[in-house]
Amino acid sequence: MDRDLHSIQQARECIEAAHTAQKQLATYTQERVDAIVAAAAEAGLRAAEPLARMAVEETGFGKYEDKILKNKFGSQFVYNAIKDLKTVGILREDPEKGIVEIAAPVGVIAAIVPSTNPTSTTINKVLISLKGRNGIVLSPHPAAAKCILETSKLLSEATLGAGAPEGIIQCMTMPTLEGTQELMKHRKTALILATGGHGLVRAAYSAGKPAYGVGPGNVPAYIESSADIPKAVRDIFAGKCFDNGTLCSSEQAIVTDESIEDKVIEEVKRNGGHFLNDSDAEALGKIVVTPSRAINPKIVGQAATVIASMAGLRVPEGTRVLVARLQGVGRDFPLSIEKLSPILAFYVEKDWRSACDRCIELLNYGGLGHTMAIHSRNDEIIREFGLQKPVFRIVVNSQSALGAVGYTTELFPSMTLGCGSIGGNITSDNISPLHLINIKRLAYGKDGWRPGSHAPRGTPASAAPIPVTRDEVSSVVDQLLSQLGYSAAPRAASPPPQPPSPPPPSTPPNPPAPVSFVCEDDVRLALRKGEKIYVNPKSIVTPAARDLGTDKDVLVFLS
Repeated sequence: MDRDLHSIQQARECIEAAHTAQKQLATYTQERVDAIVAAAAEAGLRAAEPLARMAVEETGFGKYEDKILKNKFGSQFVYNAIKDLKTVGILREDPEKGIVEIAAPVGVIAAIVPSTNPTSTTINKVLISLKGRNGIVLSPHPAAAKCILETSKLLSEATLGAGAPEGIIQCMTMPTLEGTQELMKHRKTALILATGGHGLVRAAYSAGKPAYGVGPGNVPAYIESSADIPKAVRDIFAGKCFDNGTLCSSEQAIVTDESIEDKVIEEVKRNGGHFLNDSDAEALGKIVVTPSRAINPKIVGQAATVIASMAGLRVPEGTRVLVARLQGVGRDFPLSIEKLSPILAFYVEKDWRSACDRCIELLNYGGLGHTMAIHSRNDEIIREFGLQKPVFRIVVNSQSALGAVGYTTELFPSMTLGCGSIGGNITSDNISPLHLINIKRLAYGKDGWRPGSHAPRGTPASAAPIPVTRDEVSSVVDQLLSQLGYSAAPRAASPPPQPPSPPPPSTPPNPPAPVSFVCEDDVRLALRKGEKIYVNPKSIVTPAARDLGTDKDVLVFLS
């Protein structure tokens, strides 16, 4: 059998099946869609442990205990964030402007799934695709094909039981480069959701389809002199060691101030960090980075002691992270790249401005747009980092690995993190169901008929009725009777006017309803109208909207 030809044919069959099912799903109500998504989330949660074990056994990456948490995050945590989002029918109406926004599904999603986070990414992508009434075809990384296929089967069975159309979730059983390219370029593929390395993301963007890609994350973690140093180091090690560093948002380097160097080193050692001498760091660099300047896949997701043994190094028992002091960034310093394993570069800088420059240097070497972390209690410096750093997630006083995905922060929970235009991606957001729907708009003319009106806007209204009192009517009647020769009967004097009754006591207004999504245009509209926008922890607020809304005091955060 020609494996590549079989894979191409399978891609075509999967797309056709998903396309047929999606046309049916597009007719479902919000309630039916939500029931299907709930069933998928529940299935992912129930199978979190066996799927985690299967992923570790197949790929050899990471720790199954941490992959259990990833699976729970990708299912229940993500579900709780999306379950109340409206993705069917009318989303919003603006009577003043005559605009009605209506949700429309994208179609069939081509989802590329990596080997580092295979089952959790599968669950996440299926949930957000179905929430938008889309079909999905999964193309697994060949090194994780079995566990991804098993995850898709479990989710498919659960959604069918909840009323989903047959074939709405598809997974290729024979993934090849040729088959994946056919999947991405097929005329019935509507959008590509790609998680993987540079080459894959570039291929997704060159497929001629709308695509959400994810760039690498060479994440620096800066410890500023005012930080709670013990907590900062604990957070960094928690992120670096989580699943043996396989999340692209995990920390890759510690950058700290010269004034607190000794305290930081002490805490690094206390938390299981082992500092390498120059010759050991050089030996480690040779097995971490290949001659082509790529990460050696054999070290990805392995424990620090295993990697040390591969490099011929002897390290103390209980070593959690290998730490290498570096004087620069780039090709001459191989350990300055993203390592996807429990290895940290270590830099000491004169002050926060020098540290800021070093962080930018690291981000330029393979982490543009993704994530960085800062540990500080100086809000002025924190804000300065926010203004200057070429990334779209700056995690403050928390671990970067799980903070960027929205587990230890209030960012929108997602396993797919956009890196913006500077990272070669179409968005800087954490990908949600709202990225997987289109919005069509009814736009009523300024001078035309609108609902609730009986005449076009601008048409002069009928003359308002002139109020007439009882005495005025009686006077006219008396004059008419007098002209006819009759005398008017005497009338009692009109009672004196009574003071107006006090208004009834006002009832307290209903609490404002939080909106589910806020973009920069929404904030500017609220500014023009002098209104506030109410959001809660489940609301999706784009970075630009959050910056402008916070600066102009437009956003009101509800608990």
